[in-house]
Amino acid sequence: MADKELFRVRSKFVEKVSKDLIKQLLDDILADCIVNDGERDSIIEENVNRADRARDLLDTVKRKGDVASRKFIAHIQRRDLTLYSELGLAEQPAPPGEHISAAETQMDQKWSTTLIPTTEKFWMEKQSDKKVYPVSKTAFRNRVALLITNITFTNEKYNRKGAEKDQENMEKLLKALGYDVVKRTNLTAKEIDAAMIEFSKNPKLRETDSVLVVIMSHGKLGAVLGVNYAEDNPDEFPINNIYEHLGSEKCPALLNKPKIIIIQACRGNAGGAVLVSDSVKPAVLCDDVNQLELSAGEENIEDDTLHFVHKEKDFISLLSSTPDTVSYRQPDRGCFLIQYIVDVINTSAHVDDIEELFRTVSFLSANCPLGHATL
Repeated sequence: MADKELFRVRSKFVEKVSKDLIKQLLDDILADCIVNDGERDSIIEENVNRADRARDLLDTVKRKGDVASRKFIAHIQRRDLTLYSELGLAEQPAPPGEHISAAETQMDQKWSTTLIPTTEKFWMEKQSDKKVYPVSKTAFRNRVALLITNITFTNEKYNRKGAEKDQENMEKLLKALGYDVVKRTNLTAKEIDAAMIEFSKNPKLRETDSVLVVIMSHGKLGAVLGVNYAEDNPDEFPINNIYEHLGSEKCPALLNKPKIIIIQACRGNAGGAVLVSDSVKPAVLCDDVNQLELSAGEENIEDDTLHFVHKEKDFISLLSSTPDTVSYRQPDRGCFLIQYIVDVINTSAHVDDIEELFRTVSFLSANCPLGHATL
């Protein structure tokens, strides 16, 4: 579908389209009644720089659906054939009557296996943007992240096969982003809390421009489970403790600095579907301790939606499962969430902000090619 095609070329469109072409395309879609006068004016007035205006334009059209997106693509072709070809739109015709799913289109994208560095021009442009958190070379060199991964549990049936790969992939990504990684493995809930308190006192926090906290374990509604969890031993770390320990009252060193939280763990015990597999060794595992007896074939995964939230000022959190639903992993590759995060940040962090990166991860999760799995 054309709206999915626009999503596929989104990053390159934002990078390549000129201010003049944006104005022309806005006039075109106004004439087509795809947007009204207010929507057109909003795209222009609420976005100061070219990239933000281009992003808002494309997203607005994409939200209008397939017909609007087809018209928009036709306008790009008519107005700027060079850009049309560079975006690869000329090379992606949909065969008559053939449905191409969002996941199939997106998953065909070539993801970078290493972090693409930003340009000096982009760096300088963002330095002068008052809407962007300030970043200095000194602050960049003092970045610090906390990575907690629970793999082996006291009760072996809760062991998280594939979590080693998650830890490896996240550590590699965090280091590429310039973070000094504080890595902790196999912690009880009490030890997770202690690790958070210790991290909040890290001397580097005074100089850093941001922090990133990643916790991967089993989970339930509002909590991450420690390695001693059992039905009669609620070894639970409240997720809200993260915001308390890193908030401005207890951690003034992080005042007015972005704090990015990623939680990979299920947060409930009601799965999105009944999972059935004939395979002896399941391809996909569940991170809900109450559903570990279930297995899932890759073709039959259904789950819940990934979402990100602003808990309070300067916090943004990416949660792998919505309340009362479960999340899944592949033993040989790790969890879907971490796979998508690594792919998206490696490929697009040099042009997109963190909210945009999280939106892309959410889109991929909602259109996972393994059936209709999301995170």
